[in-house]
Amino acid sequence: MSGDVVNLRMARKRRDRAAKEADAERNRFEHGRSKAERELARARNEKAAREHDASRREPDNGSS
Repeated sequence: MSGDVVNLRMARKRRDRAAKEADAERNRFEHGRSKAERELARARNEKAAREHDASRREPDNGSS
C-alpha cells in the first residue's frame, strides 16, 4: 500500500474553488462587456439586419 495520504477536506475545497472559478469565467464572458461594447454590437447587428432586408427581392406577382 503505497498511496498518498489525501486530506479530504482540502481536496473538497480545491474542487469547489475550481467549480466556482469555472462559473465566474462563464459569467465574465456573458456579462463582462462594457456598455459601449454592448451598444456597438447592437448597432452592428441592427445594421446587418437592415442591409439584409434591403437586399431582398420583391416577389413578382405574375404580371406577364
